[in-house]
Amino acid sequence: MDKTKRMKLTQIAPVLETQNLQAIGQKTNNVYESLYVIARRANQISRDIKEELHSKLEDFATHNDGYEEIQENREQIEISKFYEKLPHPTIIATKEFMSDELNYRTQEPVAAE
Repeated sequence: MDKTKRMKLTQIAPVLETQNLQAIGQKTNNVYESLYVIARRANQISRDIKEELHSKLEDFATHNDGYEEIQENREQIEISKFYEKLPHPTIIATKEFMSDELNYRTQEPVAAE
C-alpha cells in the first residue's frame, strides 16, 4: 500500500456511521444496485488488505515444528496494530462510493422475448 493511500485510510473514522439510504440509492437510481457495488468493492478491499498483511507477516514466520517459545518482534507487533486499526472494508467502500471515487458500470436489463 503506498503512503498516500495509507494516509487516506487512517483519516477515515473506523466507527460505523448511519448512512442515508436515499442518498446511496440516488447514485445508481436503485438502492440494491448501490449496495451491491459497495459490497463488491468491500470484498476487493478486504482481499487486498489480507494479501498485503500476509505478505508482510510472512517475513516473520518461523517454520519450526517444535514447541519453542515464541519471541516477540516489535516490528511485527506494529504491523499488526496498524492493520487492526484500519476501518472495516465496508466503511472504506461506502466512503469511496459516496465521494464518487469508484468507477462502476451497470448492465442494461435484457428484454424478454
